[in-house]
Amino acid sequence: MKKILIAGPCAAENELQLISTAEQLRALAQEANIEISYFRAGVWKPRSNPNSFCGVGEQALSWLQEVRSRFLFPICVEVARPEHVELCEKYGIDAYWLGARTTVNPFLVEEILRAIPNKRKPIMIKNPVMPDLACWQGAIERALAAGFTQVMAVHRGFTMPDENVFRNAPVWELPVALKLKFPEIPIICDPSHICGDKQFIPEISQIALNYGCAGLMIEIHHAPESALSDSKQQLTPQEFISLIHSLHINTEDTPQAENLLMIERTMIVHIDNQISNLLKKRMLTAEKIASIKKENNIPILQPSQWSKVVERYQKEALPDSCYQKFLEEYLNILHHYSLERQQNILIDRKSPKDE
Repeated sequence: MKKILIAGPCAAENELQLISTAEQLRALAQEANIEISYFRAGVWKPRSNPNSFCGVGEQALSWLQEVRSRFLFPICVEVARPEHVELCEKYGIDAYWLGARTTVNPFLVEEILRAIPNKRKPIMIKNPVMPDLACWQGAIERALAAGFTQVMAVHRGFTMPDENVFRNAPVWELPVALKLKFPEIPIICDPSHICGDKQFIPEISQIALNYGCAGLMIEIHHAPESALSDSKQQLTPQEFISLIHSLHINTEDTPQAENLLMIERTMIVHIDNQISNLLKKRMLTAEKIASIKKENNIPILQPSQWSKVVERYQKEALPDSCYQKFLEEYLNILHHYSLERQQNILIDRKSPKDE
């Protein structure tokens, strides 16, 4: 099955940047026999910080028109107001997406959908900023009710208070639940916004495809280091093509056992990331406990309290002797390291890794 591939800069900065990026992408894609579904660029950027680069507006649409004319890429842009749609229609933009900050507003979603005259035009709906499945579903249902025939969802991750690896936590359970609700709606993954750093994009892209995503929306820039917004998460056109080449794309011909293994292994990666984050959070909490003990002259080792912790784990443990042994060893290591961190705080000593 052919995947939807959307690539282009985070933001349209100037005509030279767009032409250079598109020119490199076209040449490399043709050489690699890779079909680019859409060239994307942010024209209006709804940034959290009003002092950051927020796009150049209508002027960028004429540049994108030139990109389409010269390199034959269909163009897609984000629209956040009905007025944006009116301007895009003037320049013949081929497809639209609604951003995470737009999806959360049902009234605005309906106003934008009404402003698009051609209901056969592709419309992509990004997930809301927070992990709210009902809100994401609602925006899709509004698009379908308005008569749109090419509705797609875009998974760009969610803001989570305890996420410290990715810019936006992937929370794969939500796009999976969305697919179960709307099996006919293609889900495209936006690993650029999930990762926030291009070093993680290959891993997240492969996981997305393992979960059955219909394609990828990835930010690219001819010179990412000089980008005016989100420079760390943008690939060069060459890096993008190399990434697409490296990905394993499941097809109907892929053996079922292999597909099942990839899905389960993907789940293991997701669980491991959660465990890692929770362990970090646990150690920070242990350090806070140590500070309280220090201020109140309480001994570090409190056997009765630790016995309660062990007892809680044992109640939830699997009835398997090997697992019981693993759990015992894990708890001993956890307790030892926790006590060591607390001891360092009590005597104002940094751990070797902190020095």
